[in-house]
Amino acid sequence: MISKKQFKKELEIIISNAIREDVGEGDHSSLACIPEDAMGKAKLLVKEDGIIAGVEMAKKIFEYVDADMEVETLINDGEFVSYGDIVFYVSGKSQSILKAERLVLNVMQRMSAIATKTNQFARLLEGTGTKVLDTRKTTPGIRAIEKWAVVIGGGENHRFALYDMIMLKDNHIDFCGGVKKAILKTQQYLIDNNLDLKIIVEARSMEEIEEILAVGGVHRILIDNFDYDETKEAVKLIGDQCQTESSGGINLETAKKYAECGVNYISSGALTHSVYNMDLSLKAV
Repeated sequence: MISKKQFKKELEIIISNAIREDVGEGDHSSLACIPEDAMGKAKLLVKEDGIIAGVEMAKKIFEYVDADMEVETLINDGEFVSYGDIVFYVSGKSQSILKAERLVLNVMQRMSAIATKTNQFARLLEGTGTKVLDTRKTTPGIRAIEKWAVVIGGGENHRFALYDMIMLKDNHIDFCGGVKKAILKTQQYLIDNNLDLKIIVEARSMEEIEEILAVGGVHRILIDNFDYDETKEAVKLIGDQCQTESSGGINLETAKKYAECGVNYISSGALTHSVYNMDLSLKAV
């Protein structure tokens, strides 16, 4: 996984690019009618039940826009919220609050939706020993905040990107000429380049699982698009030789059944690619 330093840098890039995109040469709407020295206060109002996420990110945005703004937090990331709840108050120059408003809302609405969906999965899996993972099916440019939201919601992060873990999927295997060849070439690549990266290999059949186990040296086998009975058989075959992960169209209706097959993880792109933003608003007090 990426380091805390790298993750912090990703957040800084997201904020700076979003402000560049949204504000440009200036917020002329505010500049036109709000005095530069006018002070104001606003509240973050919840208009939909769910898990709140993005409070800490909002603080980073406010600080980036104007370090003199002050935030009074009433509800923290990861807590359940209901319609009418106030998450925080922000005080400072009215122009600064208005400049940050849309970015804060866009970020928190998206993060809260992801955290809420993830929490639904996490609660379903309670007691099974199986954890829910995200994927790389994220919105380009804001992956860091989406993966942060998954953690807030009770899930775990898969690899962050292509550079922090090896994942040999069907196309890698087919382009390379087979699963055994793909694993052996990857292991040699890591040696030649002095890289310490975990290897996950996707399996499409029991035969591929047997081949992966015969080669050895993989961190996890991704049991892709197997039905429940096949998954149970695969888990039994793999045993404790490596970790197991189920993937392929897993949703809230099927997640627990796959968990009950005994896999260590399930991964679902739905955590990030199929959510609708939570309804939040920032209102002047």
